Amino acid sequence: MTRNEQLSKKFFIIAYATMIGVMFVLPFYSVESYSIVSNTTSHLGAQHAPNAWMMNVVFIILGVATILRSFVFRGKQVISQYLLVLFGVSLIMTAVFRHRPIINDVEFNVLHDQLHSLFASIVGFSFVLFSFSFLLSQVKKSIKIIAVSLGVAATFLSLMMLFFPQYMGIFQRIMFI
Repeated sequence: MTRNEQLSKKFFIIAYATMIGVMFVLPFYSVESYSIVSNTTSHLGAQHAPNAWMMNVVFIILGVATILRSFVFRGKQVISQYLLVLFGVSLIMTAVFRHRPIINDVEFNVLHDQLHSLFASIVGFSFVLFSFSFLLSQVKKSIKIIAVSLGVAATFLSLMMLFFPQYMGIFQRIMFI
């Protein structure tokens, strides 16, 4: 592993650990009605949410870390590299275009909410496609099994969020972990 690959790996691990910490601590400093059980990390970064900037900065840092990490795949797994770049850029865009407020009867930017939803969907799809792209790569069978398992788990948890929205905060946090 080159020095740049080691640095990108360390940066990614720090960014990921920061995201995990923020998604469990920031709810105590967000909207009073925020619930870890039913609200997502996008709600932490929503329009008019107190301290939303923290979640959005984490999204940006994690997006940049993912893009930097994608260069590990340069020349080896081109499809995987492009999917990681798409994931990272889309994650950054979810921070730029923020979710509608979880507080009712507050004016908000509808276009930002719609674009946030679009980019959040691209984040999910690109992760699943990235996971399945390992089937096309020249890696060990054990890596392929782990990657596909993660893709299946992300798909399953996303469906659970759709069918049981009252628990989407829990399902999303399980997915991120």
